[in-house]
Amino acid sequence: MSDHDERPDAAHRRPRGVSDATVEALGALSKALETTERARGHLYDFHQLTGSADFELDRAVRLLRDAGHTAHADRVESEILGRDVIPGHWTFQVVEAYNATYYEPFKGVESEIRAELADGVDHLFEAELKVERRTGGHRDHTAT
Repeated sequence: MSDHDERPDAAHRRPRGVSDATVEALGALSKALETTERARGHLYDFHQLTGSADFELDRAVRLLRDAGHTAHADRVESEILGRDVIPGHWTFQVVEAYNATYYEPFKGVESEIRAELADGVDHLFEAELKVERRTGGHRDHTAT
């Protein structure tokens, strides 16, 4: 294949018989999954930021005690430090529930549908968009 080939690279070619409508639908499904990936990343941000804040409370409690504010230190330590973020759950449990209840099933469904409709080829929509949007003959607009 030359650099100027007007088709997607071999790994991203549309299987025979896959319609434009199917490519578009798979592209929308893929975009939704990618958005879910981003949401999941924010959930991990939430998990790590909340954990970091909880560990910073150790310092706050120590500093309150050092400043002579024992009652306030005791209140932070007993009411906030190690507190559930939702009833019965720490952030790791929220992440685990999201993964098990939503993320993993979504990934599985997307993969199965892509396997059934497009022989498992990923990013068909984007690969064809790359062909449409690149400048033929330009060294930085190649198929591979």
